[in-house]
Amino acid sequence: MSEEPILLHTRDARGVHTLTLNTPKAFNALSEAMLEALSARLDEIAADEGARVLVIAAAGKAFCAGHNLKEMRANPRLEYYQQLFARCSRMMLQIQRLPVPVIARVQGLATAAGCQLVAQCDLAVAAQEARFGVNGIDVGLFCATPSVPLVRNVPAKVAMEMLLTGEFISAEEARLRGLVNRVVPAEALDAEVERLVAAILTKPREAIAMGKAVFYQHRETGIEAAYQLAGQTMACNMMHEIAQEGVQAFIEKRVPAWRVSA
Repeated sequence: MSEEPILLHTRDARGVHTLTLNTPKAFNALSEAMLEALSARLDEIAADEGARVLVIAAAGKAFCAGHNLKEMRANPRLEYYQQLFARCSRMMLQIQRLPVPVIARVQGLATAAGCQLVAQCDLAVAAQEARFGVNGIDVGLFCATPSVPLVRNVPAKVAMEMLLTGEFISAEEARLRGLVNRVVPAEALDAEVERLVAAILTKPREAIAMGKAVFYQHRETGIEAAYQLAGQTMACNMMHEIAQEGVQAFIEKRVPAWRVSA
């Protein structure tokens, strides 16, 4: 009998993709094989013109425990570590570059690169039992790559405290600090994720794709350049037929045609 895939991939009729980390005994660690599988599936979703949303979930008690430390210890070579972290960084950037929103469904522990994965997603919904940490420092490894999206989600001093102490924060603390959007009881997790998905599906894919791209572009630039970039994006968006129809529908006090057919 063959083993289950380490990464499960489903797509429903609405264009909602779900990737489920499926190595619960290994706490869904980002092994070399898992990183390769994630990258391949993200490429497939990027090529799906009917894709609307991606949900990243996990099986078992943990969401993701970060990198596979046994693999890392078995290959004590600088070149190996450079390639491993470069591969992980490329996968994280694939998430950002997807033209559809990515929602982390966090049912349990998210630590180190697992916390990084949550921070890298556009949105995150967590169960009350979930905990978050960047605790590589506990084994002498400062979580430098996880700090990249972490400090873009939470205030600098909050991020630095987590990175220096390795201490975990609760799901509610994560919500208050900006790492996750919503916290619900475990039994309500799927319903809460679906509420976000359903809200996104009522909006036009083209406008979301433009908006997501410019959101991350202007975050990385100075304010004057950001306003120029954002203004140009809005002008292009306004020229698109979906915006023209949406504005006309607002003027005529009716539902836009694209929402009727959604």
